[in-house]
Amino acid sequence: MIGEAGSRFASRARAGACALALLALAACSSSAPKTLATGGDPPAQVVTAPAAPSPLGSYLAARHAQEVHDYAAAAQMMEQAVKDDPSNFDLVRRSFVLRVSDGKIADAVPLARRIVDLDGNSGLPALVLLVADIKAGDFEAAAARARSINAEGPQRFALPLLAAWIEAARQHPGAARQALQRMATLRGLEPLRDLHQGLIADLGDRTDEAQEAYDKLLGGEARPTWRVVEVVGNFYERHSRGEAARQLYERFASDDAETDAATAGLARIAAGTIPPRVIASPAQGAAEALFDLASLLNQRETIDAALIYARLALELQPDFPLAGLLAAEIREQQGRTEDAIALYRGIDPHSPLAWSARLRVALSLDAIDKTDEATAMLRGMAQERPARAEPLIELGDILRSHNKFDEAAHAYDAAIARLKIDKSAWRVFYDRGVALERSSQWPRAEADLKRALELDPEQPMALNYLGYSWIDRGENLSEGLKLIQRAVELRPNDGYIVDSLGWAFYRLGDFSRASQFLERAIELLPEDPTINDHLGDAYWRTGRLAEARFQWRRALQFGPEAGEVKNIESKLDRGLAQPPQALSSGG
Repeated sequence: MIGEAGSRFASRARAGACALALLALAACSSSAPKTLATGGDPPAQVVTAPAAPSPLGSYLAARHAQEVHDYAAAAQMMEQAVKDDPSNFDLVRRSFVLRVSDGKIADAVPLARRIVDLDGNSGLPALVLLVADIKAGDFEAAAARARSINAEGPQRFALPLLAAWIEAARQHPGAARQALQRMATLRGLEPLRDLHQGLIADLGDRTDEAQEAYDKLLGGEARPTWRVVEVVGNFYERHSRGEAARQLYERFASDDAETDAATAGLARIAAGTIPPRVIASPAQGAAEALFDLASLLNQRETIDAALIYARLALELQPDFPLAGLLAAEIREQQGRTEDAIALYRGIDPHSPLAWSARLRVALSLDAIDKTDEATAMLRGMAQERPARAEPLIELGDILRSHNKFDEAAHAYDAAIARLKIDKSAWRVFYDRGVALERSSQWPRAEADLKRALELDPEQPMALNYLGYSWIDRGENLSEGLKLIQRAVELRPNDGYIVDSLGWAFYRLGDFSRASQFLERAIELLPEDPTINDHLGDAYWRTGRLAEARFQWRRALQFGPEAGEVKNIESKLDRGLAQPPQALSSGG
């Protein structure tokens, strides 16, 4: 049973998206780091307009395209609906939002003007016009518009930051500080305010004021993100504080595995090169503000708004790698992987984020079934940089997700040879342990799983996998059960781990307790075929025969692995044979 369980307990492939969380001002957000779905992205739906669309047909086709996040097709079809019914204000609004979501801001501006003329200077249309004023360098018009926009919804976060940068452009530092003070009532955004206070003061050559703001960022309770480290380190480098910059970069270098931000900074210091400012103009500062807000909104409930803010940041600064990465990540989450790849490939190859973007391209290629291209790309990257482990780790993840466990283990071997072994390395030993176990190399697998727990003893996946493996093999039963129980304590709402505990009790012959935990696992993951199959087995052993058959039918309904179909069908036909001999819990 560990064979089929292994693919469920192990994450298949980690997105190379860690850099974004490290560089963004994510300390202000409660969202967790994003990863690729364990099963890969669903194929993006292609939406085409009807051959001879009616007004209603165009509208319905546009709404369907919007639901599957095909914003380009949705905008085209919605604009056809507007042509058929030009006085329909709701259609104009929808067409506007679709154009912004698709990144066609210039096309959205005329629609924004029309909406503002009809409905007043509020909401997203007014914000788009404000961005257009900033892009045109018309900061007087921008200041007037900012004063007239209603601070509602996301605008209440955006307006103080944008107003501050507008006042900075108008050489009004006092007004810029006052604008930022409007954020004082917004709890949790102090780091964002301090960051922009420092950037504005730095751009205005008010060094002491900038230093004070940056000291607050570094001295706060939250660990500074890489974006903060990059900004403050850049400031130190430009103000003859190379040693302070070096210490800052080295202090956080272990968190910078997938970008070249630390490497680039340390190389500059070694060469005595002075970098340009991170933010060189008020328009770039406004773009930074929009990106920071997009990263805060990058959560399930507000992901569409996050994409819009990332698009607006790119409108002000097209060569903004962070905003490009964020937009790409969101398009991946929306199932538009081809769009994401185009955005990743648009990252400047000289940017410190180019390495991370290339890793993500490889993972995205695998997600759309271009696995050979993805693995070839990762192998090339590994040869290009012999000291970097990330391409080999991602290669191992991809191979493991395609059940090429022996090849995956070899990739992890090469990655571990390059790694600095610290607490964060637990994951690679765990991944290699899974690949080794799945390729019938148990002694090495067991050693790797133990090593993963030595590095980080409270990792639920490693606790669960090692504990389950021991019990399934009839080894170290008491200790194995304790490991799984601890994993459940750490992650009580993980259906797969709860299933492991239920199946452990089943293997130990405690069918009643097995049923209790397997019922809980079904509540958490009602459509998982393996858990339904397990619960059916437990019900049969406790004499609940009709309920057992019901669960087995459900298991077939939810698409079990091909090798399990005949086994489940056999149980439906004949039930289970005599109960297996219970393993001794004292083993």
